[in-house]
Amino acid sequence: MEILIISGLSGAGKSRVAAVLEDMDFYCVDNMPVSLMPKFAELCLATRGRYERVALVTDVRAIENFAELFVALDEMNAMGCKHRILFVEANVETIVKRYKETRRRHPLDPEGHELEKAVYREIELLAPVREKADIIINTTNLTLGQLQRRLFSIFNTGGADKPMSVSVISFGYKYGIPIEADLVFDVRFLPNPYYDAALRDKSGIDEPVSRYIFDSPLTEEFFRRLTDLIEFLLPLYIEDGRRNLTVCIGCTGGRHRSVAIAEALRNFLVEKGYPAESLHRDIDKSQ
Repeated sequence: MEILIISGLSGAGKSRVAAVLEDMDFYCVDNMPVSLMPKFAELCLATRGRYERVALVTDVRAIENFAELFVALDEMNAMGCKHRILFVEANVETIVKRYKETRRRHPLDPEGHELEKAVYREIELLAPVREKADIIINTTNLTLGQLQRRLFSIFNTGGADKPMSVSVISFGYKYGIPIEADLVFDVRFLPNPYYDAALRDKSGIDEPVSRYIFDSPLTEEFFRRLTDLIEFLLPLYIEDGRRNLTVCIGCTGGRHRSVAIAEALRNFLVEKGYPAESLHRDIDKSQ
């Protein structure tokens, strides 16, 4: 078991780092008192593997004595709980700008009159922690997406290299558009198997229905353009900090065309390395 200690400058992005790590299945605790860290580690070890990825966020408010912090970390090592320190920082101008934009008070400037001095003071106070840090991330010019990729490159042990999952939902317009939709595509212009008596009672999951739909040059052209668009958009959404995307494909009843296209799109995404799943909301409803 290893515990990650997240420390750094106020306003540099520790909370955002913790949020990304939570999406990577870390169990994160914010502002735990230093004196409780060894006991917490002991409790985690007692669960025998339940908490293997743990991150503790601590900052200048929780650290009254840096010697106490390092003693606590030594105690954790002695009980077989290794640790790493991740230090998050940004330049002074960026931190001052972030505080002014959010109108929050810096912990070392409760009156709000000497923000820049407070930032420099915090840099001085946290210098011993930064010196012992195993990983230092400067968020000055990082977008959320870039921060995610940086953290994935350091901590992801599952082999996934694209921090984005996609849900593809088929639906029928007669039952309404799914409220969770991020992108919606209407495929009611495609050839409709409903009018073929041999296919009416089947669904888009069935190979004869899918073949009927994709045998049309119109479907081939549409699907090529759809996948080109999705492949273009996903890196941009990742860059913008998106972790999940819901793509909805709609036809009249949600049983034939939308299902076939949704299945094909899910397969395309999986081949491209994106975690993707399909859900056919209206496939069993009466037509």
